[in-house]
Amino acid sequence: MIQKSIANVWHDKTIAETLQRLNTSVYGLDVSEVKRRRKLAGQNELPRAKKLTHLAIFFSQFKNTLVYILLIAAFISFFLGEHIDAYVILFAIFINVIVGYVQENKAQQALAELQSVVVPKALVIRQGSKRLIVANNLVPGDIIVLQAGSLIPADARLLEAHDLEMEEAALTGESAPVAKQIKKLLPGKALADRTNMVYMGTLVSHGVGLAVVTGIGIHTEIGQIAQMLSDTKDEPTPLQLKLKKFSRKLGFIILGICGVIFVIGIWQELDIIFMFNTAVAIAVAAIPEGLVVAVTVILAIGMQRVLKHKALVKKLIAAETLGSTTVICTDKTGTLTLGEMRVVKVVAFDKVWDVVSDFKKNFTALHDIMNTLKIATICNDAEFDQLGQPLGSATEKALLLIGSQMGLSRQRLETKTPRLVEIPFDSVYKFMATINKLNSKRKIVYVKGAPEYLLSQAVAYEKNGIHKKLDKAARQKIKQSISNLTKQQLRVIAVGYREVSMQTAIDVDNALDKLVWVGLLAMKDPLRHDSSATIAAVAQAGVRTVMITGDNRETAKSIGAELGLSTSDDAILEGAQLLELNDKQLAKIVKNISIYARVTPRDKLRIVKAWQSHGDVVAMTGDGINDAPALKQADIGVAVGSGTDVTKATADLVLLNNNYSALVAAVEQGRVIYDNIKKVVVYLLSDSFSEVLLIMGSLILGWPLPLLPAQILWINLVTDGFPHMALTLEDEEKEIMSEPPQEREKPILDTERNILIFTISTVTAIASLFIFQFYYKVYHDIDLARTVVFASLGIDSLLYVFSCRSLRHSIFNKQLFSNKYLLGAVGLGLLVQLV
Repeated sequence: MIQKSIANVWHDKTIAETLQRLNTSVYGLDVSEVKRRRKLAGQNELPRAKKLTHLAIFFSQFKNTLVYILLIAAFISFFLGEHIDAYVILFAIFINVIVGYVQENKAQQALAELQSVVVPKALVIRQGSKRLIVANNLVPGDIIVLQAGSLIPADARLLEAHDLEMEEAALTGESAPVAKQIKKLLPGKALADRTNMVYMGTLVSHGVGLAVVTGIGIHTEIGQIAQMLSDTKDEPTPLQLKLKKFSRKLGFIILGICGVIFVIGIWQELDIIFMFNTAVAIAVAAIPEGLVVAVTVILAIGMQRVLKHKALVKKLIAAETLGSTTVICTDKTGTLTLGEMRVVKVVAFDKVWDVVSDFKKNFTALHDIMNTLKIATICNDAEFDQLGQPLGSATEKALLLIGSQMGLSRQRLETKTPRLVEIPFDSVYKFMATINKLNSKRKIVYVKGAPEYLLSQAVAYEKNGIHKKLDKAARQKIKQSISNLTKQQLRVIAVGYREVSMQTAIDVDNALDKLVWVGLLAMKDPLRHDSSATIAAVAQAGVRTVMITGDNRETAKSIGAELGLSTSDDAILEGAQLLELNDKQLAKIVKNISIYARVTPRDKLRIVKAWQSHGDVVAMTGDGINDAPALKQADIGVAVGSGTDVTKATADLVLLNNNYSALVAAVEQGRVIYDNIKKVVVYLLSDSFSEVLLIMGSLILGWPLPLLPAQILWINLVTDGFPHMALTLEDEEKEIMSEPPQEREKPILDTERNILIFTISTVTAIASLFIFQFYYKVYHDIDLARTVVFASLGIDSLLYVFSCRSLRHSIFNKQLFSNKYLLGAVGLGLLVQLV
C-alpha cells in the first residue's frame, strides 16, 4: 500500500483524503509503524553517481583510435625485433596518457571543492512529539515541521501553512518565491502551480508549516529527475567522432598502401620477409606518432586558457565542444538572471526611480523616494549576517538590500523609532505592519503589502513630504502606476504609514485606518550584467540562443525581450503546448522557437534531443536540479558555479564565478582548439605521407629504402616534435569568432586540406628521391645517401611548419615573432637534426 501510494499525485486530494490514504494523523507515526514502512519503502535517499577512481581516469585516456593504431605499431615493432622503435612509440602514448590524466584529475579535484557534503536533518512529529532526525530515515506518512530556512527533505502535502513561501527555482525554474496554501487543487496542475505541495530539495524562505510526507527517495520529483539522468547515456563529443572517423580512414589508407606495396614486392619476386619489413616501415612512416600527444596538449592548453576566464572544463575532450556548438539552450533563473529578487524601480506618486539606470543619481534629496525606502527597510524582518549577506524571505531581502545601498540601516532607524510590536504578514489580509515609537505620546504604524489592498484603505498620499487628500484623480494615477509595473512582470509591494497616539490600540482590523500612501517598490530577478552581451557575441559567431524557463509565458516574454530574443507569439511555446507534440512534431518546429515557458525537466530533455535530431551541436546551460537531465543529454553541459551539486556534477563545464560571459571565451577557445588541431594534422600528415611516397617510390623503382624505420620515427617524434608542439600554442586568428561553427558531420580535413597535403607530400617525396639517387649513384654510399635524405627531410619539415601557422592566410601575413615558442622549437629542431 505504502509503496504504491508514494508514486501518486496528491495536490488534488483534500487533507482528510491524504491522511486517510497514507493511514496517518497529525500526531505522526509510532516507532513500530515507522520500522514497518521503512522495510516497504526503503531509505529516503537518491542513488549517488560513482566518483571516477584515479585508475578509471588513467585508463580512459586509452579510449582513442589513434592510440590503438600506435599500440598495434608498437606490438609489430616488438615482434620484428625493432625494440627502439617500439619504445619510442610507447613513450609517445605514455606522454599522451599522462597529460590527459593530470588535466582531468585536476578538474575532478576542483569540482570536489565546489561541492559541499551536508547530511540533511528533518524536524518530524512522531507519537505526538517533535524530534530531529536524519532525513534519510523519513517514511511516507511522517509529519514534518517546516520553518524558514529549512530544506525540504521529501515530497509532502501541506496540512498547515502560515505565511509560507518556498524557493523552488532549483526544481521548477520559478524565479519568484511561491506562496503556499492548503486547499485542494484541480487535477492536472503543472508542478510549479501545485501550491499545496512542497518538494524535496526546495527551501522554505518565509513562514512556517506542517506537511505529511507523500514521497521519498526515487519516488520524489527529484527522484524522477535522477531516474532521467541514469537513463540518459553519455555520447561521444563531436571532436571524438571526427577523430574516430579520421583515425579509421587513416588506418584503412595505411593498410591499403601496405597491402599494395606488399603485392608489388611479391610480384617483383622480392623476399617476403624484406617486403613485410618494408610494409612495417611504410606503416611507421604513415602514422603521425606525434598527433595523439599534440591533440591532448592542445586540449589541455585550451582547458587552462578557459580556466583563466573562471570556467572549469571537467573533461579534456569536452574543451573543444563549445567551439562547434550551433545552439545554446539556456535556463533562465540563476543562469541568465541572478537567481534572486532585486528592487529595480521605486515609484513615489509622480516620481520614478529606475534603480539600474539612475542608481548613480542623487535621489537622497527626494523625500518621497527616500521615505518609501525607509518604510521598506524598517517594516522588515530580514537582516544581514556577519558576512554582510541578507537573511530572510526573498522579498524582504531585496527591500533590505536596496535600503542598505542607499545608506539606510534598520538598526539605526529603530534606534530613533524603536519597534514596539509587529503584525506579521498573512495571505488573508495581505500586509505586514510594525508599530514603532515616535515619542512618549505618539507612535507610528509602518505598513507594507499588496498594492491594491493598501490603496483601497488609504485616505491620503504623500508628495514632497506633505499629506494630500487621495482624491479620485490621485487614486487613478496610482492605479496606473501599479498597472504599468505589473505589465512589466514585476513583483510590486506598496508602503504607507499612519500616526496614532500612544494609547491607541492597533491590531489587524484597524492598522490601515486613515493610511497615508507613500510609494511602490517593484522587484524582479534581474538579468546578469553580461547576459545580453554574451548572447549578442555568440550570435555574431553563428551560435543561436534559446531560453528555456519554468516561469510563466509573460515573464519569459519580458526577459526574452530584454535579451534581444524573438518574442512573437509563434516564437514562444509553453509546456502545455509541448505536451501535445510528439517528438517528430517538436523536431519539425524546434528551430522556430526562441523561448520556452512553464517547462518541466522532461520537456528540456526533449528540446535538446529535437535540436540534435537536426545534426546541431547543442550546449545546455543551467543551475538547478531540473536542468541536470538536459545538461547530460546535450553535447556539452554548462553549469553555473552557484548551482546545485547535482548540476555541477553532471556538467562538462562549470562557470566558477557565475560569469555568463565566460561562455564567449569558452566558445572562442573551443574554436582555437579545433583550428590548432587542424594545423597540426596538416603539418604532420604532410610530413608522414612524404615519407610514405618516398619509400613507395624507391620500392617501385627497385631502389634500397631511402630511410630506415628508426630515422622515420626520429623525424616524426623528435625533429617534428618540437615544432608541432609549439604549433599547439598558436593564438586565435581574428576571423575565428565571425565564422559559423563547424558542422557536426564535416571531417577534420576537407577537400582543400587533402589536396594541400597530397601536393606537399608529392613534391617533397620527389625532391627527396632525386637527392637520394644523386648521392647513392655518385658516392655509392647507402648510409651517406640516407643521412642526406634524413637531414633534408628534417630541415624541410622545420621550415614548412611556418606555412601551417594559418590555414586561412599566406605565411607572409603572419607576424614572425607572434609565436616565440615556434621560433625556439625550430631552432632546437635544427640543432638536434644537424648534430
